[in-house]
Amino acid sequence: MARAKARRWETLKSERVYATPIFDLHRHQRSHPRRGQHDFFVLEAPAWVNIIPLTAASEVVMVRQFRHGVGDFTLEIPGGMVDPDDASPLLAARREMREECGYDSEDVVELGRVHPNPAIQPNFCYSFVARNVRRVGRPRLGGSEETEVVRVPLGEVTRLIASEKITHALVIAAFSFFHLYNPPRQPRRKIL
Repeated sequence: MARAKARRWETLKSERVYATPIFDLHRHQRSHPRRGQHDFFVLEAPAWVNIIPLTAASEVVMVRQFRHGVGDFTLEIPGGMVDPDDASPLLAARREMREECGYDSEDVVELGRVHPNPAIQPNFCYSFVARNVRRVGRPRLGGSEETEVVRVPLGEVTRLIASEKITHALVIAAFSFFHLYNPPRQPRRKIL
């Protein structure tokens, strides 16, 4: 028996029902030819960025940050929202890196982008790597941020993810992109 082809929902009405400094909650009234009419709630947020600051010594400059959602510290790479005055996600990522850990680099490359949670959010999170970062100052944290800078050997990141020391999904996505485009070098085998 053949399955029916999936069909798009049509938006009949959309309204903002709640606003915060971080996101707005929207109600979308949508209709589907087989599913009828339903309300869906969507968190509208700006684009997000995260960046892997990599030193010349192959250390990742990370931040240990208190996160209110889990009520505990998490180990992360610098990241945050793209502000309205940021000219691009890349410049936003560099700004976040300088603010959160005090490092910068001119060698910044976009690794990719993901939808953080497409079930309820339409925004993207852009991931970058910054090579040969150098310390350019002290972190400049916002009023409610509680962080400390931690340098982690790049070779330890996979173990930290596997042992659940790094649990932030968007940080893991950034390292997935990084390892996809920068696979570890395999030792050369001797050819007889």
